[in-house]
Amino acid sequence: MKLPRLLLVCPLLALAFTARAEPTVATAHADHLLAATQSWNGKPYTHYATTQPMLSMIKLTLAPNSALPWHVHPFPNAGYVLKGSLTIEDKATGKKQTFHEGQAFAESVEDAHRGVSGSEETVILLTYAGTRGEPTSVPLPGQKAEY
Repeated sequence: MKLPRLLLVCPLLALAFTARAEPTVATAHADHLLAATQSWNGKPYTHYATTQPMLSMIKLTLAPNSALPWHVHPFPNAGYVLKGSLTIEDKATGKKQTFHEGQAFAESVEDAHRGVSGSEETVILLTYAGTRGEPTSVPLPGQKAEY
């Protein structure tokens, strides 16, 4: 009598272990942080490069109360403030906009600008839609590299 019961229990145990190995299919929660056709200063994005795309991501840390050198980006990119705040300044117009922790922004293309940190360390995640072999940031003449 014990053998038939064991024969019944073994397949059930095997089925239970197999069922646990499969992950549950679920839809994730997405917070859409940015969808932009123009940069933070209002300049529209016009086109992408025609060469092979290369995505890159940088975690940039700025000391408190510091300004990055003036620079331009040759292609679209987006930023997300992980910590602190960042004020972006447009060199030609003087326009400024501040982004705080948890905010995303679309960077300008071929417009000279710089970022200025607030009173605490600022950490930004930057994602570039570039091309292989092209720098993500180009300093203005006489300026240091951004990173």
